Amino acid sequence: MTLRSNLKSDFPLLEQQFHGQQLVYLDSANTSQKPRAVIDAMTCYYETTNANVHRGSYELAVRATGALEGARAKVGAFINAASSSEIVFTKNATESMNLLAHCWGEHSLTAGDAVVITEMEHHANIVPWHMLRARKGIELRWIPVDESGHLDLSDLDRLLDGAKLLSVTAMSNVLGTLNPIAALAETAHDAGALMAVDASQYVPHVPTDVQALGADFLVFTGHKMLAPMGIGVLWARAEHLEAMPPFLGGGEMILNVTKDGFTTNDVPWKFEAGTPMVAEAVGLGAAVDYLSDLGMDNVRQHEVELTAYALRTLSERHGDKITVHGPAEPAERGGVMSFAYGDVHPHDVAQVLDQSGIAVRAGHHCAKPLMDVLGTSATSRASLYVYNDKSDLDKLADALSAVDDIFSF
Repeated sequence: MTLRSNLKSDFPLLEQQFHGQQLVYLDSANTSQKPRAVIDAMTCYYETTNANVHRGSYELAVRATGALEGARAKVGAFINAASSSEIVFTKNATESMNLLAHCWGEHSLTAGDAVVITEMEHHANIVPWHMLRARKGIELRWIPVDESGHLDLSDLDRLLDGAKLLSVTAMSNVLGTLNPIAALAETAHDAGALMAVDASQYVPHVPTDVQALGADFLVFTGHKMLAPMGIGVLWARAEHLEAMPPFLGGGEMILNVTKDGFTTNDVPWKFEAGTPMVAEAVGLGAAVDYLSDLGMDNVRQHEVELTAYALRTLSERHGDKITVHGPAEPAERGGVMSFAYGDVHPHDVAQVLDQSGIAVRAGHHCAKPLMDVLGTSATSRASLYVYNDKSDLDKLADALSAVDDIFSF
């Protein structure tokens, strides 16, 4: 089964033209566009349901609370959490990872304890551990990336020896590499370490079962999976959430406050201080419904086929001029293609493509350690999602010819 051919019509923003050309949006690894179903769900919430949650006994407040907790239940089911109480809402995946580093890391790690990460991590899975190292004197160990764009796991046993946490991206936002999370989690547990997963690029594109993955913590963000900006998720096993101290203090995360102290609310609300992002949660729930209706197996199949077409087309059309980083086999990667085009600076490539209405990202993609491994300061990046098709990639290949016209080789 494949995705229906008229999917683009569900996304109002894609109807626009830029520089006289129909928009071709190839920057979904940065943020996805939103279907009408998500936009309408959020509008409906504000027009019919808006009230503060958990604090009112009047009907409107009860309805708003139901909308928030209903969205939590949808997210939990989407990733097969054991319970919706394992779903903590945050602003984004970066806040989720910082929550993990502060609450679990501050509580569980002491000077000299090791956290193992990889050279392909987004800064969101690097900087919080650097900050914790500065505060507590922990050790950071790095799994290298090989020339094919995969993790070099030949020294993993030594890196995990005595470590307390392995924290790895499920899919690289630069290379598209899909990492063997379940196997890594098993290896980490055998070594006595816990496993955290940055699934920001994974959950939107691949069927996700947190119980089958075997991890202890997993973070992702709504805005990369058709939902609005401003809503993210930390999933963690219930026993870890129960043991972790709260992140922020104030309303909603307490059961009681006295002059002598306070007691925290139950999980997950003890990590959700203050008024939550209810409309954004409603939008995330609507995005989950939309993706579930498409079928995540179909989403994955569509992107594998489209990635294969992209790699083949770019190679046939532009040969040695273009270098796409990451695994050569489409089944081993997501629909993220970071590339170099001759010796033209990636920002110049992106600006030329923009004149043809094609939106790609250029830069270090919040992965500067990986840029060092690749021997560059930046790449151009085209990234795919459910609303893309082969015609978008044909237009990308055509537009790259304009780079030749401007920057002759």
